[in-house]
Amino acid sequence: MKYCYANRRMTLYPNSVDPWALSPDDYTKEFLTRVKDMGFEALEMSTETLDRVGGTKETITEFTKRINGFGLDIGAIRSGGTLTEAKNGPQNVKKMEKSINYGKFCGAEVVNGAISAPSRYPGNPPGSLPASGSGWPQAQDSSKDANMWIYDHLAKIYQDACDSASDENINISVEIHQNSPIDNSWSAVYLHELVNRENFGINPDLGNVLWNYDQPEESFEDCIDNVASISKYWHCKNLQTVYHPENQRSVFIRVPLPDGEIDYRYAITSMTNSGYTGYMAIEGTSSGDQFYKDFQSINYAKGVIESLDI
Repeated sequence: MKYCYANRRMTLYPNSVDPWALSPDDYTKEFLTRVKDMGFEALEMSTETLDRVGGTKETITEFTKRINGFGLDIGAIRSGGTLTEAKNGPQNVKKMEKSINYGKFCGAEVVNGAISAPSRYPGNPPGSLPASGSGWPQAQDSSKDANMWIYDHLAKIYQDACDSASDENINISVEIHQNSPIDNSWSAVYLHELVNRENFGINPDLGNVLWNYDQPEESFEDCIDNVASISKYWHCKNLQTVYHPENQRSVFIRVPLPDGEIDYRYAITSMTNSGYTGYMAIEGTSSGDQFYKDFQSINYAKGVIESLDI
């Protein structure tokens, strides 16, 4: 197993910046040193950050050399967004195409995307339109409401992307994610069969299964077992649920991997036994001391791997 840092916080005194709007200057010497010291081998980086690097082969290559100088790779490029909603889908297809080129410039192993759309119906009082957030009995753009043509449409987009990426051995992964047509294992398996490309696979983010609905649609064990063998990237986070049954509503608290409801010992064993050799991308904490909490996560993961008799 390899370890990639998908940080969701970017705070190290005196810097504290929005992790969803990072510039190359935010990857300071202090930050990169800390990431390496925690035990990570690579970073997940957004397409938008590489845009700000300059977006050319020369500028991205130079930036990559700087990251490599700290003993880290750019392991994955995050290029998400709906591919089916008419308002935003076309631009996200173009973003994925651009991200593949960026991956070629920086040597990324995978271009990953969650295909959810911006919220259209926020909130979910009884009898209203489906919610756009998480923790409700309904979800926007879910597989429960999807028709077969949506998966046919997605399959063609991913086939073209995989063909473009194959010459540099870049994998394309779709993330199991709330508020998207790929939000559980059956929809992920269905799309994978339709795409039918060697370099296409699933990102089985179990945290998204947990917080999609007020109660999980499927067990974490079933989900990971169903998609482990077809996975190309793996986001890992954990949560604790606070359930309000009288409101059909759950809210979630993000915690380090060993402290949440998802059994990552089971999940890691399932992935390892399937032959998975890609990145375990730890989606870091979004609050508090990220270096304390995220070190707990990677340290736990490494301990589990070392304990497996394989």
